[in-house]
Amino acid sequence: MTDRQAAARVAVVTGGASGIGRATCAALSDDGFTLAVLDLDLDAAKLAAGPDGLGLRVDVTSPQDVQVAFDAIVTTFGRIDVLVNNAGITGSAAAGICHETPVQEWDRVLAVNVRGLFLCARAALPTMLAQGSGHLITLASVAGQVAFPGRAAYVTSKGAALMFAKSLAVDYAEAGIRSNAVCPGMVYTPMTAWRLDQPDLRDLVEARIPLGRVAHPEEIAETIAVLASGRLSYLTGAALNVDGGWTAI
Repeated sequence: MTDRQAAARVAVVTGGASGIGRATCAALSDDGFTLAVLDLDLDAAKLAAGPDGLGLRVDVTSPQDVQVAFDAIVTTFGRIDVLVNNAGITGSAAAGICHETPVQEWDRVLAVNVRGLFLCARAALPTMLAQGSGHLITLASVAGQVAFPGRAAYVTSKGAALMFAKSLAVDYAEAGIRSNAVCPGMVYTPMTAWRLDQPDLRDLVEARIPLGRVAHPEEIAETIAVLASGRLSYLTGAALNVDGGWTAI
């Protein structure tokens, strides 16, 4: 452990190799955090973590992968101040309306978007409990509050993610640990580009957003960075909608 690592706050970001996760890594690094980045893409995780950080290849649905990763993080840095539970998937085109969704596709979406949150929080919490502090930040979605048509598995998973964040807030407040959810609207990322790169579809989406455009990943990352900073010290159990006014209509 370097002197800088020993002095810095440590943030773990899952799914940190691209999209909102990658932007979050950049924002937290700018704020002085040392990063541990978990992703299926090891090279990209190492790049996002930076020279003083730790990049690890992790399947967040695997209890073994997750525990090995968090053991390595604690061994390397000695603490975990923030967990950004960001890894998630929308599911394939087959994950549509309920009766047409294959069981294996339903299970895949729920495994990443819900089981992954549980496994990573479960692995981080013992260290946070020993410290008497920590902040769990869950990437949910406005789709956890307002149903997106034709995405039954995704909507269900994000509703569960939101309630999981609230459950953590209630259960660990007395231990000095906070939990909040960030709920983006439509964001242009590699995961949504297939849709938003089609002008007609993008126009349809943006017509429903009062600000008239989709978000950039950096705009969601800034919200996460404010939460991670500790400045909002009385905020726990909240769901912050970062959606350009979508859910205000």
